[in-house]
Amino acid sequence: MPFSLADARFALDRSISLLRRGATSLGTRGWRATWQRVTAQLGLLAPPQRRPLLAADPSPFSPFSVPCAAEPRATIVIPVYNGFGHTLACLRAIAAAPPEAGVEIVVVDDGSSDETVEALPQVEGLRYHRRPANGGFIAACNDGAALATGDCLVFLNNDTVPQPGWLDALLRTFEQHPGTGLVGAQLLYPDGRLQESGGLVLRDGRGESRGRFADPDHSLLRFACEVDYCSGAALAIPRALFQSLGGFDPLYAPAYYEDTDLAFRVRAAGHRVLCQPDARVVHVEGASAGNDLSSGMKSAQLRNQPVFAGRWAQVLASHPDSPPDSLKPVADGRQVLVIDALTPTPDRDSGSLRMVNLMRLLREEGAHVVFVPADRRHAGEDTERLQALGIEAWYAPHMGGLPAWLKAHGPRFSSVIASRHYVARGLLPLLRKHAPQARLVFDSVDLHYLRERRAADLAGDARLQRTAMRTQALELDVMARSDVTLVVSPAERELLARDAPQVRVEVISNLHQVAGAGRPFEQRRDLVFVGGFRHPPNVDAVRWFVESVFARVRAALPDVRFHCIGGDLVPEIEALREHPGVLVHGYVPDITPYMDGCRIAIAPLRYGAGVKGKINLSMAHGQPVVATATAVEGMHLRHGHDVLVADDADGFADAVIRLYGDATLWMELSIHGHENIRRHFSPDAARATVREVFFD
Repeated sequence: MPFSLADARFALDRSISLLRRGATSLGTRGWRATWQRVTAQLGLLAPPQRRPLLAADPSPFSPFSVPCAAEPRATIVIPVYNGFGHTLACLRAIAAAPPEAGVEIVVVDDGSSDETVEALPQVEGLRYHRRPANGGFIAACNDGAALATGDCLVFLNNDTVPQPGWLDALLRTFEQHPGTGLVGAQLLYPDGRLQESGGLVLRDGRGESRGRFADPDHSLLRFACEVDYCSGAALAIPRALFQSLGGFDPLYAPAYYEDTDLAFRVRAAGHRVLCQPDARVVHVEGASAGNDLSSGMKSAQLRNQPVFAGRWAQVLASHPDSPPDSLKPVADGRQVLVIDALTPTPDRDSGSLRMVNLMRLLREEGAHVVFVPADRRHAGEDTERLQALGIEAWYAPHMGGLPAWLKAHGPRFSSVIASRHYVARGLLPLLRKHAPQARLVFDSVDLHYLRERRAADLAGDARLQRTAMRTQALELDVMARSDVTLVVSPAERELLARDAPQVRVEVISNLHQVAGAGRPFEQRRDLVFVGGFRHPPNVDAVRWFVESVFARVRAALPDVRFHCIGGDLVPEIEALREHPGVLVHGYVPDITPYMDGCRIAIAPLRYGAGVKGKINLSMAHGQPVVATATAVEGMHLRHGHDVLVADDADGFADAVIRLYGDATLWMELSIHGHENIRRHFSPDAARATVREVFFD
């Protein structure tokens, strides 16, 4: 691709931005944290994208056990006819990596004459059912469904090796994608190539495997998406729905097209059919039925095609005549591109949680969402989390540089969100060139110049003040060149009304779901702070609290402990472990026990900008908060009603001590905090603005 002026400006702006922010970070974070940020921006720490596949265990049979729950959430139905070696490998794979969800496994023997009959009854926990006569795949599956007790049916071929996490990923899909009636797994060949990521049906009824022989990690094949059908080799469906539809239709007996027909009936009943590539299953295609369409069981595929095509002729009239290219994106519908510096880490910082929930909200409203990190890095589980939600996430090596990618993909977007001024600045010329039809939305995340100005004022540092002024000029310039600017609080919108009156500014704040009340007052103990320590205001806040406030609290409450939770620990925070009662945990994957079990959350921020996710998070769990005025800015909170506010050390300590011992006040703040989340920070609170910005 020819190197244009817009390309050159993007490269120059990004280089200058990295150097400038690196210099600022050295002054505020030190060399170690700065190096971590630089390597993340450049993608130097990218993990390998491909995990090794769990292989079939070919060792001779000896008795073993499989998962078996008394009240299973799902029933795995495995129809078998001979092929004991495959069945054994399949069951061993499930036993080697048992799902988190409670399951039962029902093996339906369709008249085997090999080791199956003697060996499978020796597998502890397995429900083995032998049919009186061979009836074929459909009859065996329907028999298994009739025996099931789980809420969800999972049909699994015996010639498969399910990969760790496959079943939980299938089941999560029903929760993550409301309205889903059937979910299929991504099927892989034993050598790792893609067998299919869902299926497409052509106008004449022929089924086409989506992405066959491609890289299963390709960005266009790795996100949960709607498909025409999913192979019966590995699919899940609510048991009640399966029963209401009459199961697999015997019209197609003994096999073939029964799974395609089921998917069409699920859709006709008003439900969605999705492939979930986060659920991976190795499938030895043709192991039981062969691959010869002219003879044997496989010949039923040709026989059943016209049967299926005749039944669904009206629906198939709108389907294509020839298979589309699976590695070419579909340009139909409303599509929103999101570009951020890094892939969101919603379990580590509130800005990431807001971005993920904003993308979820866009999808709920009917948009197809594409995410591109400026570092082009595959971020492991964080990338896969987006893909499981149905977000088309791109990364190297499946994309080259951003200029080339935008030239190829820009025309399909109706809107583009460019997040953070240092990302958006260099992108704007490229976006105007390659996506001229798109509305350009600049997401400030928080006003960086406001945060830097307050840090400079607190430190009394003239150099930091000059840096803040330079950031202000850059940030306001990006706003002026964008169509819409998003901020997270009315306070920031009011500030921009003075600093940039010509800019269209809309508020989309933090987005949280109310999580519940947690434990009652009497069962809660201690204080907690949650926040990542790549963020200098959090470092300053925790140091000030421990060094100036906490000793006063401990004098009145000798047994109280302070739990400090957050990733990217810096030496100043690690050193706080020396203070009595201070527990520095670092990154905690699941903070729910602390949200539901600690009595009070603290937010002792002395400078910053934006809306504080740590406060939202606690209030969503019914956990009252003691905070500074800076921490509650723009959050619709009132002292004594839904939060306690104090700015000096004595006042902050008094507020903590008072709230810790007053059950009535604690309950009032808990209830009102919950209501504040519902009214101002839930997805429903942002829905009208999202529609106005992205759908009008």
